Amino acid sequence: MGSFQVSGTVRGRRRSSAKDRAALEPAIQRIVCISDTHGLHRKVAVPEGDLLIHAGDFMSTGKSLEEIADFNDWLGAQPHPHKIVVAGNHDLLFEKAPDKARAHLTNAVYLENSGIVLGGVTFWGAPITPVFPNWAFHVERGAASRRYWDRIPLGTDVVITHGPPYGTLDKRHILGSRFGCKDLIQAVLRVKPKLHVFGHVHGSYGQEVGPNGTHMVNCAVLDEEYVLTNAPIVVAV
Repeated sequence: MGSFQVSGTVRGRRRSSAKDRAALEPAIQRIVCISDTHGLHRKVAVPEGDLLIHAGDFMSTGKSLEEIADFNDWLGAQPHPHKIVVAGNHDLLFEKAPDKARAHLTNAVYLENSGIVLGGVTFWGAPITPVFPNWAFHVERGAASRRYWDRIPLGTDVVITHGPPYGTLDKRHILGSRFGCKDLIQAVLRVKPKLHVFGHVHGSYGQEVGPNGTHMVNCAVLDEEYVLTNAPIVVAV
């Protein structure tokens, strides 16, 4: 066993470290993944788990604070000890009025090009997708998007993005074009996360094993016609 390292004291008491706090959090063994509910979250039958992830596009119009408040109330009613949300291209207010939008999302950890450690698991979340006119968090392919993906730190266990990486669960239909981001798949190759959760391309709902054994999950619950068709995807850690 390694040596015990004290991380500082306050009035004679040892100050708790991030590792100490993580040890007190509920363990994460069962992750429930959903995405692209587009205002229909109350119609989704969500399984029990230790962590609920929503990978973006929880709003419909993207312009109403009431939409966020209703989604937040729904999140608060879910029993999962941990909840993480990233925004998607339909979640316009999170780009146009971020302070107001975030103030209405209090029942989950919101990640926007940022990370967190929960239950000893390291997460990174990002909303950006390649350019699609008139929506949020769109960034040109190439150098502009790489500056976001290069920020994902090595050692990240779970990457959560709204859009898919290129070549994996990124077609609207089997003969369609690929909508995934080539710069994102390069980041996945570099970071080697255990799990990558995304949505955005409704027609490619499902799971597969990607490069380096990364478990890839497209958890969009609506189909390409915006009909609630797919069940949340549960991943055992």
